[in-house]
Amino acid sequence: QVQLVESGGGLVQAGGSLRLSCAASGLFFSFNAMDWYRQAPGKQRELVATITNVGVTTYADSVKGRFTISRDNAKNMVDLQMNSLKPEDTAVYYCSTFTQRFRYWGQGTQVTVSS
Repeated sequence: QVQLVESGGGLVQAGGSLRLSCAASGLFFSFNAMDWYRQAPGKQRELVATITNVGVTTYADSVKGRFTISRDNAKNMVDLQMNSLKPEDTAVYYCSTFTQRFRYWGQGTQVTVSS
């Protein structure tokens, strides 16, 4: 059974940094691309960043140059380093992956950026 568990959210002032982590289990982690999504109140869930199984990364335009996604295949973990945070980055952040013909989600972690 695939499980994704996020950690590292919290409250930070604008301009600050946070690092989110996601621990994955129940899948061949090194074979899977991993994603970070976010959902702000009243908005649709959006893709923030992706890292492929070979480490190729892509980012939403809104976070390019500020966020960095990385993975540790030995630990089955994927991280999201978030710098220069803005109030509009406030959202619940979800770790996600598509495997076994199904998209799996973590429970989410709240990130709140105060102005």
